[in-house]
Amino acid sequence: MDRFLAPHSPEAMAHSHLNENWFSWDTDHPSLNETLISGCATYEAFKRYLSGSDLYLRPRSRTELESILRRYAYDTVHNTIAKARSPLERGGYSRICHLAEESIRRVLNENDNVAHLLDVHNDEVHDMSSNMGTSSPRSIKIK
Repeated sequence: MDRFLAPHSPEAMAHSHLNENWFSWDTDHPSLNETLISGCATYEAFKRYLSGSDLYLRPRSRTELESILRRYAYDTVHNTIAKARSPLERGGYSRICHLAEESIRRVLNENDNVAHLLDVHNDEVHDMSSNMGTSSPRSIKIK
């Protein structure tokens, strides 16, 4: 995880703050902290992707990868807002999603992060295909 979001990055710090102060983070201010939620959502998106626990279709391109990461971030945003006790300011949801999307893009634009993330789960795919054998698919003739 440190390769993508170092412990001192705003996203990692937001994630830590939210997890360490889960019972009070949302009551510190009159409305929800949008930057905190978006940072945590970005961190959780990368963490979820790297775990691969519910990744059924492997991304083949940057576009597909970014779409998966955005979807994961939106899930975290929804869950966080649903559990919060403070209100969200008008337009806050859109701003949170926009901040998370920018953060995801920034990480993907650094170094060879896209190539590395696309390759992360390739070993699993190769292992599965080698366990299935090398038989060729059968063809069916329809009359």
